Amino acid sequence: MAKIGTLPSGGECIINQLVVDADLVVSEGFIEPHFFAGFSGSRKSILPGVARRTTVLANHCSEFIAHPCSRTGILEGNPIHEDMVWAARQAKLAFIVNVVINEKKEAIFAVAGDMEQAHKAGCDFLSSLCRVDARPADIAISTNGGYPLDQNIYQAVKGMTAAEGTVKKGGVIIMLAKSNDGHGGEGFYHQMADEPDIEKTLALFMSRGRNQTVADQWQTQIFIRILQKASVIYISDAPDDMVRALHMIPAHSLDEALKQAEQLIGSENASITAIPDGVSVMVIE
Repeated sequence: MAKIGTLPSGGECIINQLVVDADLVVSEGFIEPHFFAGFSGSRKSILPGVARRTTVLANHCSEFIAHPCSRTGILEGNPIHEDMVWAARQAKLAFIVNVVINEKKEAIFAVAGDMEQAHKAGCDFLSSLCRVDARPADIAISTNGGYPLDQNIYQAVKGMTAAEGTVKKGGVIIMLAKSNDGHGGEGFYHQMADEPDIEKTLALFMSRGRNQTVADQWQTQIFIRILQKASVIYISDAPDDMVRALHMIPAHSLDEALKQAEQLIGSENASITAIPDGVSVMVIE
């Protein structure tokens, strides 16, 4: 690893020595919505792609995760994105080839060239396909788009953010994710399960400086933000006690979940917004 400077966030920018020593740095990848970096692709090949753990943790600090621009589909003013761009420029990322893929994992659009200009062209194309205005509802239903992202609860937080963008305050999110691998991360699980009061957990995260971030804190922080807005009913194969430990209500069918949601809201005529694939849709509030 080699230090190549200090990020705008104040963290040390340390990346793999092989990249530093390379005569030419080129990256490839695909562009999809990202729930706090705005979009994947381009600069993410450097940070977090080949960055040191401490650099990634500084970039994923609680202050930046809480920033209103650190959301799906937002690049301008996004401090996490700005850190990543700086790191990629400092690493001399000279050229990118990125694609946009469809639900069959087929490439349907490609961009190549400057890491910012080409990336923006790809992001603009993707936005034209999957950017939608919020339809506020008492109940928002979302998924994680099936395998492989529905394997655990950790990953399912991504799909929940789409529902977060359209559910009314005090409403209910119904999340469907098989979660046959369980919670998906010991750090994430214990951050949520070991403290009954999510407000205390959030306060702890916010008290940490940019260089004091711990692993999985960002995922837990976003999950808490969702739970502050709405109750979450979770349809999965995960054990019920695990789902409850993560401050959610377990269910095993959509009918069961809808009945529970109507009871929580106190109405059988609750409005519903359904999002077939919460990972691939950008809901703009």
